[in-house]
Parts: sequence; C-alpha cells; structure tokens
Amino acid sequence: MTAVAADMIRGNTDTIILRFLNEKDTYGYEINRQIRQLTNEQYELNEATLYTAFKRLEKAGYITSYWGNEGSGARRRYYTITPKGRQAYQSAVREWEKTAEILERLVK
Repeated sequence: MTAVAADMIRGNTDTIILRFLNEKDTYGYEINRQIRQLTNEQYELNEATLYTAFKRLEKAGYITSYWGNEGSGARRRYYTITPKGRQAYQSAVREWEKTAEILERLVK
C-alpha cells in the first residue's frame, strides 16, 4: 500500500476498530488479522497504533476490556464496544460517507 493511501486510512483507525467491535468482542491480533484479510494483505495496523487506539477508545468510554479465559497459551485482553461507542461508530460512518461523497466529486 502506498504511503498516501496508508495516511488516508490512518485517520480512520478508531472507526475501523469500532467496526470490528460492533460485530463482536475480540482482541487486537484478531482485529489486525481481519484487516489484513479484508485488504488482501495490503494494510495492517502496527501494534503501537492499535494499542494506543484501544487506550484512547477506552478513555473516551467507547470500549471496555476484560481478560479472556483461554485454556492454553497466553491470556488475551478482549475489547467490547459500549453503547456510547456504538453511537460514535454510527456517527463516524455517516461522516465518512459524506467525506467520501465530497472527495468523489472533487477528484473525478
């Protein structure tokens, strides 16, 4: 992925994370795996960006976290979206749709 495209995506990190948590509780590695899969291995969040975003979202009250009960291997910290986070996600999607529409008009 080009640096320009990565920069465009980077501004939507919180929305991307909230999108996956809107579907189900999950953990950081799984979110990144899904991002890689959906982008055909063209994009992923680095670990520092991902966990900084988790802290920011948790501080804002958009997500909460808990430790999983894995029987073997390392324990995972799972994240879940809050009602406030669902509202923020829906608002961000509407904003993204408006922005995409404007950009479409401007660049074509």
